[in-house]
Amino acid sequence: MKTLRRCACVGLLALTAAATGTAQRHRDPFTQPEIDQIRDASWEPEQRLSLYVKFARDRLVGLEQMRNDPKTKDRAQQTHDKLDDFLLIYDELNDNIDTYVDRKNDIRKPLKRIIDADTEFQAKLRALKDAADVPAEEVKQYEFALTNTLDTIDSSADDHRKLLAEQEEAAKHRKKSDTKQAGGRPE
Repeated sequence: MKTLRRCACVGLLALTAAATGTAQRHRDPFTQPEIDQIRDASWEPEQRLSLYVKFARDRLVGLEQMRNDPKTKDRAQQTHDKLDDFLLIYDELNDNIDTYVDRKNDIRKPLKRIIDADTEFQAKLRALKDAADVPAEEVKQYEFALTNTLDTIDSSADDHRKLLAEQEEAAKHRKKSDTKQAGGRPE
């Protein structure tokens, strides 16, 4: 019986240590002021989506600044971490788009800005991928994160364009429907 308890305690300690280690490795990519801004814009799709784009852009600017700073220590690990932060924010952007689509919100205006940002993000990340002056050993440390980020942006950009086309089409149908209900007169 004591052996069983001991094994259970050791197992519980191992699980606790593993959970603590995982929690320490995963950090929130948002600052407290950013979290406050997101919370304040929770019912304003245009404002909230614009914030996510801004925060994602800020992470790429920070990545570029860090990579251009000759004093940067452990550039490969910092590049990996900044790519992870960018991707976490970008995934949050996509989750919010899905939420607003599920709510049947008209998000055509922010989608146009998001599509422009997708193009900008793709260009910046491809420039990082194509950089010839980066040692191969350094690239190996963040290559997977970079490839994953680019793949996500590429597929999301396609999804964003399709969604914008769907929303434009739905808006046309709403306009026609509103015209018919008003007795054939546009208002």
